[in-house]
Amino acid sequence: MRNARDVPRCRIIGPGRVGRSLAIALDRAGWAVVDLLGRDDDVTGAARGVDVVLVTTPDRDVDTVARAVAPEDDVAMVHTSGSLRLDVLAHHRRRASMHPLASIADPVRGAEVLSAGISFATAGDPVVADLVDALGGRAFPVDDEHRDAYHAAAAIASNHLVALLGQVERVAAGAGLPLDAYLDLVRRTVDNVEALGPPAALTGPVARRDVDTVRRHLDAVGPAERDGYLACAHLAARLVGAEPALAGLS
Repeated sequence: MRNARDVPRCRIIGPGRVGRSLAIALDRAGWAVVDLLGRDDDVTGAARGVDVVLVTTPDRDVDTVARAVAPEDDVAMVHTSGSLRLDVLAHHRRRASMHPLASIADPVRGAEVLSAGISFATAGDPVVADLVDALGGRAFPVDDEHRDAYHAAAAIASNHLVALLGQVERVAAGAGLPLDAYLDLVRRTVDNVEALGPPAALTGPVARRDVDTVRRHLDAVGPAERDGYLACAHLAARLVGAEPALAGLS
């Protein structure tokens, strides 16, 4: 940073949900967020007068935006993409990434999430450690070689979970029940996974090798939901070594 007496300064390019959430959270953490630059702003001089430039645009725009910013040797260029590598910032000497492992739905709630001690996947310049520390988070280094596997796991943990809950809502509606009747079950299940690990936390018909119940479920959910249910049943079977029990189901 510039001087021990100075407040760290950053500029954010990309005033979407992540960018605005970070602006609020970093401001609360004592950083000076100079401004947020959007699609119609000239970003050429974005690195002037700051310590860090955070690029929080959609992934498809990160490379173009980073190339448009005139490099400053003492300024770190940081993107917040989970899937992109550091080479999209190759135009800059100091480059890094920090991806929050969190679902950010809106800026106000997002700022609270970002400051709640969450995990961040980091790479590159050590300035990201300062950013994560300021937010009270935990940094987990992820190098470019493992980036795709990291991001796939993040998509499964968040996006696929949401998709599964969409299936819960549809199937539950067939029994005349709302989604929120099942949400406490979801929360307790996640708690069990945290406490015990996935294999020990698994309950239900697959864990018991109760194939007859699985067959009745497949009939009950109907053709439109059958493939999704069966795919998850096979994943559950793999978790506890029950694949042979489901071998005849398709």
